[in-house]
Amino acid sequence: MSRLAQRIAGLRAEGTSPAWYCFDALYRKITGSRIATHQRARIIGRRNIQVLGRLRVGVGIAFGFQTASDATLLNIRGKFFVNGDFTVGRGSRIDIGPAGQISVGSGYAAPFCRFVIMHGLEIGDHCAISWQCEILDEDFHKLGTGRPTGARITIGKHVWIGSGVKILKGASIADHSVVAANSLVVDRFDEPNVLIGGSPARILRREISWEL
Repeated sequence: MSRLAQRIAGLRAEGTSPAWYCFDALYRKITGSRIATHQRARIIGRRNIQVLGRLRVGVGIAFGFQTASDATLLNIRGKFFVNGDFTVGRGSRIDIGPAGQISVGSGYAAPFCRFVIMHGLEIGDHCAISWQCEILDEDFHKLGTGRPTGARITIGKHVWIGSGVKILKGASIADHSVVAANSLVVDRFDEPNVLIGGSPARILRREISWEL
């Protein structure tokens, strides 16, 4: 099988239209864009995205439970900085508020993730965020305590976040750490190389290692 035939077969297998891929590739070549998109991806506020590496939206990552009809939405009213090669999985939603900012390195967020960022989110290089994770840095409602309703979230380098994890305002995860599936992260974890998990999450094991 020729390289072209293999590429077309690969696109079809992941649910990307070969015709759309060619159109998108031509658009990127003409405009110099570093953003590759799926035919069911919508980006609002493209001008607010700064890409130094490459950003893939709905393409480049295949899971057996995703389909060609799953829509991906990026609503970027603030700023989105992509400093490496980063993939946003199909069916995901990213909403950045007017004063919000996301900065990512290399890595990926798997399908059906939800990021709602009104303040700030920083994700380091070589991070793997599994499917159906939610990252939210704002409460949107006050309980009458006078405490801030939002705070910046930081995820270090080489962090693996399991499926179904929720990360809320002010949380921090240090380098080379792993978050167990379905955990709720609400605290700061400044110690690297740890496994955290639970609801709310706590340190389960220290001096761990993992491979991307």
